[in-house]
Amino acid sequence: MHIAIAGNIGAGKTTLAGLLAGHYGWEIMPEAADTNPYLKDFYEDMPRWAFQVQIYFLTSRFRQVLQVSRHPHDVVQDRTVYEDAYIFARNLHASGLMADRDYQTYLQLFESVMELVRPPDLLIYLRADLPKLMDQIRRRGRAYEKNISPDYIAALNDHYNQWTAGYDKGPLLVIDVNDLDYVRRPEDFAAIVRQVDAKLFSHR
Repeated sequence: MHIAIAGNIGAGKTTLAGLLAGHYGWEIMPEAADTNPYLKDFYEDMPRWAFQVQIYFLTSRFRQVLQVSRHPHDVVQDRTVYEDAYIFARNLHASGLMADRDYQTYLQLFESVMELVRPPDLLIYLRADLPKLMDQIRRRGRAYEKNISPDYIAALNDHYNQWTAGYDKGPLLVIDVNDLDYVRRPEDFAAIVRQVDAKLFSHR
């Protein structure tokens, strides 16, 4: 199986992926954020580096999708290839931070990639409001995220809500994480596991 976790910056995707992997025995496909050589420059000058940062993410995510298709075990993926285009690149273009020609070039590459992409067996979307996201971004203290503005995160949230409202590629589980603490409260994690079980195994 291929399970993918989607959500805004700071929503808790990586943490939940690790917990689910430990619970179910899944392999983790981590996001390549910490290895993206453009990310620090991007947060300091978004218009200059928008195209490059998105091309890197799309390339790394496509490599992950190919790995998933060949992987002998069940996999949980931290963020999806869909988010690169439908959330981040779209937001950069809509905000005037990515030029029209760069965005069109990006979309042509994305559409070519999509011809080879199989949707996940379950998409889990972690929905969180702006205060929760900004607090978790602050708490984890990544240097390259210190200049992220609330307006940028709020715009991403709008795109996430639009995208998930129309998602039709397979099963979708939306989890509101605003009042959850699945690290410190075992009952919160148990509630998520019950929802995942219901989506993955109730029809078997």
